[in-house]
Amino acid sequence: MANKGTNVCVVKHWQDAPKLDESTLNDDLTRHFYYTLGRDRVGESQLYLYHALALTIKDRMVARCRATNLHLTSKKTRKAAYLSLEFLMGRALGNAVLNLDLQESTALALKQYCSELETVAEAEHDAGLGNGGLGRLAACFLDSCASLALPVIGYGIRYEYGMFNQSIEKGHQIEQPDNWLREGHPWELSAPDQACRVKFFGRVDSYKSKQGRNVRCWVDTQDVLAVPYDVPIPGYKNGVVNTLRLWKSEATDEFDLNEFNAGSYSEAVARKNMAEQITMVLYPNDSSENGKELRLRQQYFLSSASLQDILNKWVGQFGAEFSDFAKYHVFQLNDTHPSIAVAELMRLLVDEYDIDWDKAWSITTSTMAYTNHTLLPEALERWSVPLFSKLLPRLLEIIYEINARFLAEVALQWPGDIDKQRELSLIEEGDVPQVRMAYLAIVGSYSVNGVAALHTQLLKAGLFKTFYELWPDKFNNKTNGVTPRRWLAHCNPALSELITSKIGDEWVADFSQIEKVRRYYDDKTFHKQWQQVKYQNKERLSALVQARCGVEFDPTMMFDVQVKRIHEYKRQLLNVLHVIHLYDRICRGDVEGFTPRCVLIGGKAAPGYYMAKKVIKLINNVADVVNQDKRAAGLLRVAFIPNYNVTAMETICAATDLSEQISTAGKEASGTGNMKFMMNGAITIGTLDGANIEIREQVGADNFFLFGAHAAHTDQIRSNYDPISIIAEDENLKRVIALLESGHFNLFEPHIFDDVINAIKCSTDPWLVAHDFASYVDAQNLASKTYQDSKTWTRISILNTAASGNFSSDRTISQYSNEIWRLEPMQ
Repeated sequence: MANKGTNVCVVKHWQDAPKLDESTLNDDLTRHFYYTLGRDRVGESQLYLYHALALTIKDRMVARCRATNLHLTSKKTRKAAYLSLEFLMGRALGNAVLNLDLQESTALALKQYCSELETVAEAEHDAGLGNGGLGRLAACFLDSCASLALPVIGYGIRYEYGMFNQSIEKGHQIEQPDNWLREGHPWELSAPDQACRVKFFGRVDSYKSKQGRNVRCWVDTQDVLAVPYDVPIPGYKNGVVNTLRLWKSEATDEFDLNEFNAGSYSEAVARKNMAEQITMVLYPNDSSENGKELRLRQQYFLSSASLQDILNKWVGQFGAEFSDFAKYHVFQLNDTHPSIAVAELMRLLVDEYDIDWDKAWSITTSTMAYTNHTLLPEALERWSVPLFSKLLPRLLEIIYEINARFLAEVALQWPGDIDKQRELSLIEEGDVPQVRMAYLAIVGSYSVNGVAALHTQLLKAGLFKTFYELWPDKFNNKTNGVTPRRWLAHCNPALSELITSKIGDEWVADFSQIEKVRRYYDDKTFHKQWQQVKYQNKERLSALVQARCGVEFDPTMMFDVQVKRIHEYKRQLLNVLHVIHLYDRICRGDVEGFTPRCVLIGGKAAPGYYMAKKVIKLINNVADVVNQDKRAAGLLRVAFIPNYNVTAMETICAATDLSEQISTAGKEASGTGNMKFMMNGAITIGTLDGANIEIREQVGADNFFLFGAHAAHTDQIRSNYDPISIIAEDENLKRVIALLESGHFNLFEPHIFDDVINAIKCSTDPWLVAHDFASYVDAQNLASKTYQDSKTWTRISILNTAASGNFSSDRTISQYSNEIWRLEPMQ
């Protein structure tokens, strides 16, 4: 139907979007390959064929996306905006083909090019928009929002360079630029006409309005353009395509022409360069003041642009009348990074739309919701007041005003208790005062949630105890989940086909139905099929390890895997100590009943994280020694897979037997890798930490290898912790430490691991590595013994998959929607 006065065709309802018939996919692929890209043959590289196919698939999403957006703007509809500095999307092609139900037509179209989807997909780079579980969770959430037909838009940053590409040289991590956009990103659509201006620096003036109000005005600012790039997010076979809007920073003017004409070329382009730096690199190293400034600029850039975008759309539809704005909007802050959105929404409402403070605060505190993802106090965002004052002077004023009014509320709750006011203040006192961003998020939000039952309990009892006493109704739990579309249906097609042959395919959209697999846990034929699928997947992983690491894995051996960000609390060190223990057993001839295993470890350490990088070096040195020792052949193989990412995980999780989830109890907020492994039939060895607790509850204690101190006991253990005595009394650990101290794994690199050894032996080791070692060895021995009984192991593997229904992000998002966002699915 045409708009009056135009020739533009619009769709009234998202279900009425023009459908590109599957039969035209072949013609569209040819058109894009020959005419859009100007190619006449594929050649050895699949790059242009990938781009042509991506454009062909995107065509089918764009129409649905436009129709979905039109449905949302045709009437007042409550919407959620998910603000996150990370979206670790991985490759888009395979997931899009699955969700759009185009597998068969895509396969047929690719036949004319003598290719297939799996081969073409290899040409796609992982989108470098995140560095770990936080960003991957956000990606899963977007998939579930679209698949549940929920009106949710994601907002993030279009980083030109991802975290980094990791290579290993002589055992050391080497960081290289991840220029993931160098060959283009065919999935995105730019919208420069919807760019926003984001302010930095400057000063604040005041003047009296005609009504006698004192008006604050942020002037002499250095503005940056935020240009949106939209990525379509398809729901699973439901016609809905939501949007991930990514912001790219650009200069408002290319350069100052007067300066350029005067010969000052470098000064003329300096502002342009500074503007573009904001979205140049994901999470810069913040050890220097320059790094900290850039990271704060990223956080404000995301928050300001996203809020302006939403307010602009509202005003464009309904005018500058905000009386019912909160009724139709909610902003979910994914961790503390976008918490400055609380102050920025206040600035926009008060300064730009002339709304009085109390009304603006009511709107803000009715629309903001905050998810906390960490129990580590040092990981909560804190910014120095001097930095804030220089970079965002008006925002600092607003934060001080929020704090003054909040502390007045604290004083009413605890009259005369100055310590309580100091404890809860948004401004931390000290030589250099700090703005506590997590506190700002709590004060400015109507909902504060943790991401696993234990995590939320510890937030309420520890990190945010006094806030919980003040506002108990704000706090709630939303245990994380992962999308079964990518993490089972897409990444493990053989297992998916087997499951579907038994229970039908409705489980892909309704993952609670995976419970039906339990019926076959003791079926001999199903056992054989299950084992065959696992073996095929292990062969695939073995090929990947051979290609990446040069290490040969035997698929008949147990595959013992730990892949995640390298951090001391995740305890990759404990894992490698166990590997050394196994190697010591082999060297001593203690191999009776020994279960052959292949140990795979992977993950990136932050560039400035000294101890994490030492652990990577230790893992690689131990692997070299073990793999070159003929005594270990056929019994133990070890590899560190470089540049671990989403695509690698798709192969890894489908092939894993034993899932290592071994963080110190009370330190991991949730974990999501544990859920991906569980969905694919891996059995967990882990502590009672994060979502491990709920995984164990779902699958049953007998089907989970538990070890380690409980979170409730760790403080008491630390109070009189004596690892030297523990080592002396544990023969296994004593031999492991002796091997390390002898330099057996660093014969030509003396003292390189002294800091690692000293950390294990230190009485202030917060990670309790020595304490948990003996319990870990016992659990590993039980896992080894169980693996030798293939019937029992397969039964437990099947039960893990059958019990994983509660860890679908569809369940998580349904809870967010029903209990926090209060959204209605699109009809």
